[in-house]
Amino acid sequence: MRLQALSGPHRAVLALGSNLGNRQENLQGAIDALADTPGIRVNVVSPLYITEPVGGPEEQPEYFNAVVLVDTFLPPDMLLDRVHAVEEAFQRVRKEHWGPRTLDVDIIVYGDEVSNDPRLTIPHPRAHERAFVLAPWVDADPDAEIPGHGRAADLLAKLGTTGVERRDDLELRLPE
Repeated sequence: MRLQALSGPHRAVLALGSNLGNRQENLQGAIDALADTPGIRVNVVSPLYITEPVGGPEEQPEYFNAVVLVDTFLPPDMLLDRVHAVEEAFQRVRKEHWGPRTLDVDIIVYGDEVSNDPRLTIPHPRAHERAFVLAPWVDADPDAEIPGHGRAADLLAKLGTTGVERRDDLELRLPE
C-alpha cells in the first residue's frame, strides 16, 4: 500500500468517453461517482458531444464525450487509481487498444504539473491532438491551457471539429 500526503486543492481536467451501453448514463454515472469521492469536487461539466471513434477497430459505435473540471486533494496517482475504479465499476474491459468501451476516464491535466511517469503522463500525451477532448474542454473553460502546448481554443482551431458534434439536446448535470 502506498502512503501519500494529500495536498491541494489542485484543478484537474478529466475527459470522459463511452461508446457501449447507455453512453449518456455511463458518463453521468462517472460524474456522480467522481463527485461521491472524498477529496474530489466536480465543479464544471461540459456539454455532451458525439464523436467519431479515433483509432481502434472499424465499425465501432460513435462516442459520447465530455470533460469535467474538478478540484482535488488527491495526488495524481491516487486520482488515477480512483478513475480506474470508476471505469471498472462500469465494466470497462481493456482488451483492445482504442477499442470500444463502456467508460473511459482520462486525466488530461493536473494543475500545471508536467510528468513523464510511464504510469501517468501529465498532461495527457495526445490531448492537444484530439478535438473530442478540446471541444468540450473549451466549452467548460474557454481560457484552458495545456502545459507545453498552449491554449486549448487555439489548438482546437488548428484541428477543426470534423466528426465532433455538440449535442445540446442531451444533458449531463453537475451532481447535487
